[in-house]
Amino acid sequence: MQILRLAVISPMRSFFDYLPPVRMAEKAVENLQPGIRIRAPFGNRSVVCILLEVTLSTNIDKSRLKNVLEILDETPLIRRELLELCNWAASYYHHPPGEVIAAAFSSKQRRGLPVSELVDYVWTVTSLGEETIKQGKIAMRAPKQASLLNLISKSGFLGREYISNHASHSSFYALKKKKLITLEKVFPKVLSRSKKQDVALNHGQKQVLSSIKNNIDSFKCHVIEGVTGSGKTEIYLQLIHLTLKQQKQVLLLIPEINLTPQTVLRVSERFDARITELHSGLTDSDRDYSWRLVSEGYSDIIIGTRSACFAPCSRLGMIIVDEEHDSSYKQQDGFRYSARDIAVKRAQIENCPIVLGSATPSLETLLNVRSDRYLHHELTERVGGASLPNLTTIDIREKALSGGLSSTLLRAIKNTIDKGEQVLLFLNRRGYATQLQCHRCGWIAECEDCDVRMTLHKKTKELRCHHCGKSARLILSCPNCGSKNLLLEGIGTQQTEEKIREAFKGTIIHRVDSDNIPNKAAMEKLMESVTQRRPCILIGTQMLAKGHHFPGVTLVGVLDADSLLFGLDFRGEERMAQLITQVSGRAGRESNKSHVLLQTHHPNHPFMQAIVDQSYSTLSKYILDDRGTRDLPPLGYLILMRADSKYQADGEHFLKSIAERANITGDVKLIGPLPSAMPRRAGKYRNQLLLHSKNRTSIHKAATKLVSIGDKITKRNKMNWFIDVDPVEIC
Repeated sequence: MQILRLAVISPMRSFFDYLPPVRMAEKAVENLQPGIRIRAPFGNRSVVCILLEVTLSTNIDKSRLKNVLEILDETPLIRRELLELCNWAASYYHHPPGEVIAAAFSSKQRRGLPVSELVDYVWTVTSLGEETIKQGKIAMRAPKQASLLNLISKSGFLGREYISNHASHSSFYALKKKKLITLEKVFPKVLSRSKKQDVALNHGQKQVLSSIKNNIDSFKCHVIEGVTGSGKTEIYLQLIHLTLKQQKQVLLLIPEINLTPQTVLRVSERFDARITELHSGLTDSDRDYSWRLVSEGYSDIIIGTRSACFAPCSRLGMIIVDEEHDSSYKQQDGFRYSARDIAVKRAQIENCPIVLGSATPSLETLLNVRSDRYLHHELTERVGGASLPNLTTIDIREKALSGGLSSTLLRAIKNTIDKGEQVLLFLNRRGYATQLQCHRCGWIAECEDCDVRMTLHKKTKELRCHHCGKSARLILSCPNCGSKNLLLEGIGTQQTEEKIREAFKGTIIHRVDSDNIPNKAAMEKLMESVTQRRPCILIGTQMLAKGHHFPGVTLVGVLDADSLLFGLDFRGEERMAQLITQVSGRAGRESNKSHVLLQTHHPNHPFMQAIVDQSYSTLSKYILDDRGTRDLPPLGYLILMRADSKYQADGEHFLKSIAERANITGDVKLIGPLPSAMPRRAGKYRNQLLLHSKNRTSIHKAATKLVSIGDKITKRNKMNWFIDVDPVEIC
């Protein structure tokens, strides 16, 4: 009897066996291939499943097996290599396999919708439209429509990506109603040609490129550790050129959606190739279309955020992970995977090279370099002869601050602007003030659903929780004692912006945080303005530190370096070194004179002095050795199990029951259950168990045991729990 082994898209951590459809021929069943979708009964409903294999054996009584309802695909939607990757990820991260495999499908495919013909529609100008342009009839009455009509005419056509990202849908349909433009059906083509010649490389870049070229036909993990502005992107572009010449696809991962515009621009200026974006900013329809382009081989270069590591490439030739150290590559809910680590495993399965690039490689990556598992390439100089910025601390003890700015920093800003250059001010706290407190009784505005204080947002006159998103109207008197003497404490980007505008009237000022730059289009508009190199001041959060190229910035001010110095997580020093290095690297990328000023109350702290005096490369070696003395990652292993519950006792009881039944012994240490660093968030109490071991095999065996027990325990009051392998945050 032939058995279909299926992965059901559900939170169940097992595969399921079914019988073929009723009256399906035995030969037809044998020809079914892994990776096709099948609709099957599951409880009292029907669900979409993925075929893993056709087998002759099962552990289930065959009389209990059900027949599947429908075979949805004739050919697989994903290749065996990608299916193998998903199975590995489900095992390593102890996550339900159906949900992991679903990550390799688009939203429409997961819902079981039919695979339609791969065509697109583009806007073109009609003969009436061309005549209207000549006569200039539309320009006076509807300038936006006239501008769009002229653009379509000059371009020949405009496709879905432009419509989604740049233009108002109403303008298109207004022109269509007037019969000036029309939609035409087009079929995708494979392009993959170079537009421009490769840029000449310096000696260091040539050495790195040559070394990677020697291993371009097989799996090797290459780490490019290059100082900011050292030309890593140019090496990526030349590697893309080599891969396209082999008629293969390149997968380029970036940590943030906001980096997409400048990345796509640089790649599209260089190659006449189909570039496909994959990220959460796409609509379901656009994402499905992009997924199809990739899987059917029409896309040459895939640029995406972490979920793109599961892109169904049909002819993958190289993977590049830019800013590989960035914590954004770790998914923090649902299926908690590391896109960087998934990408490395995928390259191994696909037998293609992978490049991990960063000015501040993660300690995990550096340990693999030290262990000779990864090939290390260094770029120690900036391209074009630009020098690295000088780092200096500003002692702000007992100094008056205005919007978080010292008089020393304000003078430096003025001097920079007067010279016609640009300034970047870094403060990793958005909002106006981080705390609202009553000066009479001490009451503090706190989130009702989280154990955190509310942040004041002055422009919208509201208090907002940056953890659960809850907001409340700004109050004018204390709800506890009625006093109107309310103090604002802590500085946010909005308050700094207010003070900067007062001090530098007439200067262009940009605030760059998620409140002011909510999407990719807003970031694209900002980049267009800043790269014109007019004197301006950028004020922003971590969004500014992630790989952006600001050629006119020669001064960087870090307003509160101390907030990075004292953290709860053991990764605090590593993150501080990375963030200071990255944000400093925005300065002087095309200049020989640039400065970074770090405001601090602890200028004599050993690590603060080390940040100023030593390179990241030197600091990372010290931090890695220190981790080794404490068996902490990456020289030890952590796995976190957390329960979120409406009532404190429910989660604690659940984890305690697991710990007692598991009886973990040997070289695995079980810590907890304990409240998380933030005990309550979004109305749920958070308790956690932490597994710690020097042995990877042992800790995963223990995790398997915990998960198995957890699945069998009845949860009270809709409690949720999850397991996080290699957590990047323990909170």
